[in-house]
Amino acid sequence: RRMFPTFQVKIFGMDPMADYMLLMDFVPVDDKRYRQGAFPSRRYAFHSSSWLVAGKADPATPGRVHYHPDSPAKGAQWMKQIVSFDKLKLTNNLLDDNGHIILNSMHRYQPRFHVVYVDPRKDSEKYAEENFKTFVFEETRFTAVTAYQNHRVRQQPSPGQPKAGLGVAPEV
Repeated sequence: RRMFPTFQVKIFGMDPMADYMLLMDFVPVDDKRYRQGAFPSRRYAFHSSSWLVAGKADPATPGRVHYHPDSPAKGAQWMKQIVSFDKLKLTNNLLDDNGHIILNSMHRYQPRFHVVYVDPRKDSEKYAEENFKTFVFEETRFTAVTAYQNHRVRQQPSPGQPKAGLGVAPEV
């Protein structure tokens, strides 16, 4: 499934003539598994709910990164408009061979956004640490779900989202 909402970022401060690669990865927030707890409510009415710890986390999934499909590109291109990671796809299928980001359902994750300067020097590996920058926006934390926990969300048609798969429940 495509990640919803889509991660979008406005970039500034790049060298307009230099090449950069943009990528994302996801790291677990903690070592816990969650379930959604519900508070009593009237029948069929939407009710408040919260995420409750349901035990220890499942084993970590294979670490993967998603390269923005326009990478590499000049800094001028990245800075001229909002960059959207709308092609990024998530799955809970450990056997995935399509390059999707594999996440455990009912676990919390923190997306990380990375900017990598494509260093033209022959010995660029010496400068690897200074050629990338990682950005973490805590407000993008989410719980991966295989079924939407809010019945109003489940009823909404989602453009480009075929049937089941892994989704995102914001941490709000």
